[in-house]
Amino acid sequence: MFRYLTTVSLFAVTLVASAFLASGQTKLTAKVGNLQPQPISAVAETDRSRDGLVGPVRRVRTEIVKLVNQEGKVVEGKRALLEVVAYDVRGTKTENQYFPVPNETLTGKEVYKYDEKGNISEMTLVNADGSLISKETYKYEFDFAGNWNKMTTSVAVVDGGRLSFEPTEVTYRSIMYYLDENMVKMVQPGTTNAFQPVSAPQPVAATNVAKNNASSKSASKSSVSALPKAVDRVNGMESVDASSVAASGDTGSQQVVMDAEPPAPAFKPLLKPVSGGVLNGTAISLPPPTYPDAAKRMRIGGTVSVSVVLDETGKVIAAEATSGPGALREAATQAAMKARFSPTKLSGQPVKVSGLINYKFALVQ
Repeated sequence: MFRYLTTVSLFAVTLVASAFLASGQTKLTAKVGNLQPQPISAVAETDRSRDGLVGPVRRVRTEIVKLVNQEGKVVEGKRALLEVVAYDVRGTKTENQYFPVPNETLTGKEVYKYDEKGNISEMTLVNADGSLISKETYKYEFDFAGNWNKMTTSVAVVDGGRLSFEPTEVTYRSIMYYLDENMVKMVQPGTTNAFQPVSAPQPVAATNVAKNNASSKSASKSSVSALPKAVDRVNGMESVDASSVAASGDTGSQQVVMDAEPPAPAFKPLLKPVSGGVLNGTAISLPPPTYPDAAKRMRIGGTVSVSVVLDETGKVIAAEATSGPGALREAATQAAMKARFSPTKLSGQPVKVSGLINYKFALVQ
């Protein structure tokens, strides 16, 4: 009897130990499995990609210029700075300065159409009752990485009973890129003029590995040496200006052609902010302005209207007092810069918004 119980006990212990070992092996196997190389996933979304930019863009400077007709020829007027945006190496936005152009904002509902690349191709401005105010079309030119660097705006006009579109202004974007492996390949003469994301490595024959590595190193070395004037070092990283790269082609450099398909075009955000009208009622936070002591002593009061531009997150990035007593404008402008709003979306995409914030300065009787 004792021998029987001992045998049963040993059998039970063996089962428990086997189960424990199996469980431990399963956990260990799972842990080891997590350490195995994982397939390269899609590039994470960043501020830079949300802004519709392709490639390692470092800085974008946008300027706008009016077109005027002189002696039957369309010529450009004086350029005006519209916006400066900068990104770090990871694509996070580090700078966003917007400079409103006077007399640029029209009040109304804006309806947009887009081309196959996601850029705005047409904008129709209508009144609240649906009546037409104006219509514009947009044509683009692109740089070597696939980002547009020139946009021509044409406005709809009627001449002799026929509808046509007359160019009215041109928008230029000067784009600077960080220098990475893809950019080294792209600046070679004869390469594909589209940004190529880093893809998962493809299997190659063992006999060709050394040959391919040698060719790759040679190409990278020659490409970097071909850009002595286009490279700029900032914060320990190297960057390359698109304009200087385009002008510094070296026919003696070794060509590297990328066979990968270009990425799907990304949505390009609106260049001009959407008109939002008076924004007081849509603010999440609207701190009151500080009443200047000098204005109080002089018994100056009234309403100050501040023209503002909101970025895609609802932050005020530009403010300028457009009406109201001069002694109160600076205080109203400072208060407007502290206001916060909910993000505005158009077709599911966050956009900039322009509008007015009204501040009333009332003297206590």
